[in-house]
Amino acid sequence: MAALVKGRAAGFAACFVASSLWGCGFFFGKIALREMGVPHMVLYRFLFAVLALAPLMVTHRPELNAREWGLLTLTAFLGIPLQFLLQFYGLSLTTVSHASLMVGMMPVILAAGAAVMVHERLDAVGWGALAVSSCGAALIALKHSGGGASRAGDLLVVASLVVGMFWVLLNKQLMERHSAVVVTAYGILLGTVMLAVWVPVRYGMPPVHGISTEAWLALAASGLLCTSTTTLLWNWGMTQVPASEAGVLLNMEPLIGSLLGVLVLGEHLGPNAWMGGGLILAAAVTLTTRSESRAREQMPVT
Repeated sequence: MAALVKGRAAGFAACFVASSLWGCGFFFGKIALREMGVPHMVLYRFLFAVLALAPLMVTHRPELNAREWGLLTLTAFLGIPLQFLLQFYGLSLTTVSHASLMVGMMPVILAAGAAVMVHERLDAVGWGALAVSSCGAALIALKHSGGGASRAGDLLVVASLVVGMFWVLLNKQLMERHSAVVVTAYGILLGTVMLAVWVPVRYGMPPVHGISTEAWLALAASGLLCTSTTTLLWNWGMTQVPASEAGVLLNMEPLIGSLLGVLVLGEHLGPNAWMGGGLILAAAVTLTTRSESRAREQMPVT
């Protein structure tokens, strides 16, 4: 029992750090987007991530069968080219603080997806939280105070979260048979290969000259801290605790992202955005805390 508790504590800690670092992703991305387009920024981010994960690919050989390679390839496509191009194109149309608050919908989207895909039950409180979170997103997306915020950008960020939900659930399925390191490293490698093929053909070769040191550092931080490190920590944490319990820790991402947008980039959030963000975070905390209580009640005593 002590080992189980210790493992759960470590799992929660890993998810907490991952979510906190993810919260910096929009901030670093916005810096890089000043000097290049979305596709090239996303490609560079994942090239840096693959560079960081390369040693793990040497020490951890994949032992996946044909079906699992197919599933990993699908997961990589959803989680990397599709999710990130949608998300950062949305960021290019809106502000860091708005995009970050929209990410607060992720725990509730994940819970709803789990109810449909893996038949986890959502009770009345769960569906109520989903409705409140949707109202909060509507407040942010439909009424904002200008300053670079965009309804289209906000909605694209939400669309990327739906794609991300499939990425989380499919990754968790793969990690029932394979280590988090293998699923993370080879999933990111496959997704980066897809980006490396698609982006130059569709958008031209990524820029090399004329990029500032600040932008290169932002890209490196996005890849090393906000991609490889976060995905490793999150995927490992998912092997220690249920996704529904860890979901509350995803709220660190919109919190940190919004604070960076307001305090560092000088963005402004109007009252509707603050109210909408509060509704999203309150719904996510309510849902995931209640899920945690149910999980504790159902945990076998040894």
